[in-house]
Amino acid sequence: MSQRATVLHVITRLELGGAQHNTLYTVSHLDRTRFRAALAWGPGDRLDDEARALTDVELRPVPELVRPIRPLTDAAAVRRLRGIVKELRPAIVHTHSSKAGIVGRLAARRERVPIVIHSVHGFGFTPLQPAPLRALLIALERHAARWTDHFIAVSRANLADGARLRVLDPKRTTVIRSGIHLQHYREAEGGAKLRARLEVPEGGILVTQVGNFKPQKAPLDFVRMAARVVAEAPLTRFLMVGDGPLRARSEELAHELGIAREIRFSGWLEDVAAVWAATDVAVLASHHEGLPRVLVEALAAGVPVVATAVDGIVEVVRDGENGYLVARGDVAAMSQRVVDLVQDPALRHRLGEAPRQLAEFDIDAMVRRQEELYQWLLGQVRC
Repeated sequence: MSQRATVLHVITRLELGGAQHNTLYTVSHLDRTRFRAALAWGPGDRLDDEARALTDVELRPVPELVRPIRPLTDAAAVRRLRGIVKELRPAIVHTHSSKAGIVGRLAARRERVPIVIHSVHGFGFTPLQPAPLRALLIALERHAARWTDHFIAVSRANLADGARLRVLDPKRTTVIRSGIHLQHYREAEGGAKLRARLEVPEGGILVTQVGNFKPQKAPLDFVRMAARVVAEAPLTRFLMVGDGPLRARSEELAHELGIAREIRFSGWLEDVAAVWAATDVAVLASHHEGLPRVLVEALAAGVPVVATAVDGIVEVVRDGENGYLVARGDVAAMSQRVVDLVQDPALRHRLGEAPRQLAEFDIDAMVRRQEELYQWLLGQVRC
């Protein structure tokens, strides 16, 4: 290639999350001999400083890019993105998440960008939404699919659901896993120090959930599960890492259920690897997902998992091999599986030491696969 191709990534917000971390890693690690990287995002979240610290990346904040549906603001976001596209002249616009996926693909279409890619990190429409809103979001995704040359899905479950709902074309979709630094979690330290800080008693077991306090992650189910487990295993302690709209209600529920002493709400912690090094059992109570990288992190660290059998979770948690799967919302089953692990050290060891078939989740492999896709699509355009 005689000239570098500009790739503009568009994402709604840079809150703490797998899609956000991986987008920042991608734009900062694309092969600079072949690609010029650019990033447009709606400012105002925790990872903004990390984005602004990137070198050799064209940064374009878009204040109008917000999560709620606001027609006038969304139209302004499209106008600003069109201006960014006119300025940078990208060969590829690569969008992430629901809102950025709609406005970003529209702006790219209006400016006749040669290649438009959309990554599905889970869908913006969910079973928890009112039916009219869900129908509207599905209709918007179907319309935006017409402006999309290729899709990336982080899980086969998302690919299957998207094909069934006609919001993506499986013939134009590649599965590329959400990546992590596998070795970093395998060699993590700091667990003992964190357990002491959390006052986990001698011989106690620490059960952890990491994630936003949103309905999707079902934090109230985790608290209800904790209350059931404590009744059978009083030395068990619980850690919820994260923040969000349901945090206050989760803390209230812990008090109501009489387990305020046994559960810690830490907010976001910078060293997530140390969290998994301190943890004996990982839990994810989500009602829907893309493919949560926190479970890959836990498994890479050798921590057995109890999680709901939804979406891409079933592609990483092998029931009875490296953890257990339970039905969405089944707090009783989740509690029993946690109790099984809490009370059986040999079982925890066996599941934690199961073969870690995680090579496809390596974060550098994720970037290389995206580069290969970019190169292939550019070749198709030039043919």
